[in-house]
Amino acid sequence: MTEDLRHRTPAEPAVEVDRLLLDAKLSVPQPRRGSVSRAGLIEAAKSSGCRVVGITAPAGYGKSTLLSQWALAEDRRVAWVSLSGVDDDPAGLLMLLASAYARVSPGNDDLVADMGGLGVSALGRAAPHLAAVLSNSQAPFVLMLDDLHELRSPACHDVLGVVMSGIPRGSQFAAASRSEQPHIPRLRADGDAWELGASDLALDVEAAEQIFAQARVSATHEEAAAATERTEGWPAGLYLAAMIAQASHGHGSTVSGDDRFVADYLYRESLSQLPESTQRFLRRTSVLDQLCAPLCDALVEDAGSQDRLRQLEASNSFLIPLDRRREWYRYHALFREFLLGELHRVEPEVIIQLQLRAADWYEANGSPALALEHLLNTLTQRDRCVQLVTQLAIPTYKAGHMSTVRRWLSALGDPAIENFPPLAVIAGWSAALTGQTAEAQRWAALLDAASFDPAPVVGTSFDSARRMLRAAMCSAGPEQMMSEASIALAQEPPWSPWRDTALYLNAEAHLLTGNVDQACALFAESSSVAATNSNADCLVLSESELALVAMDRGRWEEAAGRLERALAVVDEHRMHDYATSVLVVAVAARHAVHRGDLEQADRLIVRAMRARPSCTFVMPFLAVGVRMQLAKVHLARGDVSTARHLLREIDDILLHRPDLGALVDQVSALRALLTASTQGEPGGAPPLTAAELRLLPYLQTHLTLAEIGDRLFVSRNTVGSEVTSIYRKLGVSSRADAVRQATAVGLLGR
Repeated sequence: MTEDLRHRTPAEPAVEVDRLLLDAKLSVPQPRRGSVSRAGLIEAAKSSGCRVVGITAPAGYGKSTLLSQWALAEDRRVAWVSLSGVDDDPAGLLMLLASAYARVSPGNDDLVADMGGLGVSALGRAAPHLAAVLSNSQAPFVLMLDDLHELRSPACHDVLGVVMSGIPRGSQFAAASRSEQPHIPRLRADGDAWELGASDLALDVEAAEQIFAQARVSATHEEAAAATERTEGWPAGLYLAAMIAQASHGHGSTVSGDDRFVADYLYRESLSQLPESTQRFLRRTSVLDQLCAPLCDALVEDAGSQDRLRQLEASNSFLIPLDRRREWYRYHALFREFLLGELHRVEPEVIIQLQLRAADWYEANGSPALALEHLLNTLTQRDRCVQLVTQLAIPTYKAGHMSTVRRWLSALGDPAIENFPPLAVIAGWSAALTGQTAEAQRWAALLDAASFDPAPVVGTSFDSARRMLRAAMCSAGPEQMMSEASIALAQEPPWSPWRDTALYLNAEAHLLTGNVDQACALFAESSSVAATNSNADCLVLSESELALVAMDRGRWEEAAGRLERALAVVDEHRMHDYATSVLVVAVAARHAVHRGDLEQADRLIVRAMRARPSCTFVMPFLAVGVRMQLAKVHLARGDVSTARHLLREIDDILLHRPDLGALVDQVSALRALLTASTQGEPGGAPPLTAAELRLLPYLQTHLTLAEIGDRLFVSRNTVGSEVTSIYRKLGVSSRADAVRQATAVGLLGR
């Protein structure tokens, strides 16, 4: 977008706020004027031979300045990411890292899309894929992350550790953080980390003299030394001392204070030098992570923000431009903390209103997710928060940002979700599609007793949505599933975005009751409507079932066309490792065996076996169907051992959902076939179990067994037993060999 934001009016189309903010996040900020050169520290880091550079110090030590100076002086390509609290999601983080790298590395146009997509497995697939791309880089680069402390989720640090492992020699990863960087201790032990701390970043008397001179403040060497001693070389303190002396037309000797770092004194003096209107502007806009003129105008209800921001940038070292056009800014973190403190002290009564105004602006300008972040900072308008989460949950989940959805739901709390049943339906669907069996059943039980106004919400009525979830869970058998799905279908008009789902569930119910022809007609209609609605899930599932029926009836060419279409959608939407994509992969593997392409069959088998844990008894017809197809493929390949293991998994599913109609008869036929078969005996090692597949990606990290147990909510002994089993099944004896073997066979990575 080339048009300056300040030329927009509320009546014009919504600005592309998300794209502009992404551009700002990935742009190297200009070092502030008068910054002390950090060339010596930068050169030491560059020439250290270490792949990772950690810059760790409290706020105000010039970490961002050092990184930006380094970036602008670097001969290698620089990929930059400025992090904020909304980036605390492993899939979102990987997309940011991929976006930054793709900007400076030609030929990686698809890399960002590979990081996202429906049900992306961040640690098991996306992170190792990005690490592999980095390791194969044809030219050296530096990947820089500012404000790493904004990542609080252990899952983010897990994927980041995998990505860092792909940094090749000659390239570097550099991160600035206020808190300890989790990856540094291990790298320090390996001699592969170059560390800069507060003592390295503290300024000396010579630097203090430079700061005073830049501010045109007359200060003797002794005065500069005294200021340096009082601040202990704290860069922010020295810059503020110069600003205060400049504003008061005084000398460096006028700066005093009793606090060890004189932060409170210096900040209060800095603010007191400004007109009250400017003080109020600074206080009130401190609720924003990023600032632009139109947003500030809306917040302070004044149209002069553009000029004020430009004036502040020229006179205040603590307003930092985020893009080259100088449309977006942020406050220095320490300065913002001070301003927020002042806001709470001076005007606490306006804070909620400011958050609401920011939310209004973001929502009006096409960024409801950022609007929601501001709303969640208040205790008011809970209904609006619920409505926004209901609106955003499914697209955010489909983008692979499940951690973000969980954070929103957690912030709302179960009572708020329970009081808005349409959101509980979405919570139930999300749990069902991600294999969270206990959570899915809890929401389903709550919904059984819930009531809600029948007016459509998010494109469908509550009653219809609840019935579709019940049908998908099939907890009371095919007839009840048929009843629920039929009533839901009757409530979904042709234009409804949920009609394809209702059609698909009706088709599955007919399949379970043995009415294959009617099921095929409904699958075909579901696929057609799904294509119109851009609903990848229903299209893939419907085409998979149609291909399977065609194969069972000997129409292999027809099946090939349907499988090709469905697999193309899986690839386009990056639906790998997602529950609704497993069936098509399993059926395609069976088709590949039929046509004699055993190499392709084996690749597809690995993909489906890796993803099968996402298919649980919560959607039992899908879970059993997937495993039946995989068992048939393994049997055709002579692997009776794995086929029998899959049959045991089916039996476990039937313990929870014993009434699955025609599927039960098909399972009995498979059991008889396996009982009579001696082909391939005694068989190879059984496949990795669902629990072992969940654990496997963590072997790429440097977490201890106990730490992995904490991530997975199991004991260290359980982790140890599962790791031993993984080693045995993969035929290896070490963690590194297990990762290499799993990657080679396709259980990890792309």
